Amino acid sequence: MMTQAKKKTILFVCATGIATSTVVAEKTLEYLHENGIDVNYTQTNVASLPEYDANDADLIVATTNVPYETPIPVIRALPIITGIGDQKVLEQIKAAIEE
Repeated sequence: MMTQAKKKTILFVCATGIATSTVVAEKTLEYLHENGIDVNYTQTNVASLPEYDANDADLIVATTNVPYETPIPVIRALPIITGIGDQKVLEQIKAAIEE
């Protein structure tokens, strides 16, 4: 009998929790789905980050600077917005989620 791995959770973060994090979430989720990876996700603004801990998310994908110490690994996702280097960032996110 196969054990179902716990679904990973990504926290998408931008300055407001609305604009760029939505674009990055859509592109990231589409990429992961194409690669057969299903994740839970939440969007939030950067000011709310101190409320989250390692039990809440496995990865932070941020389009803005994260000025806090956080136990959750952070991937800078601005290239997904600009389209320059976006594939590399998507691959980093995939690798982090597969760990």
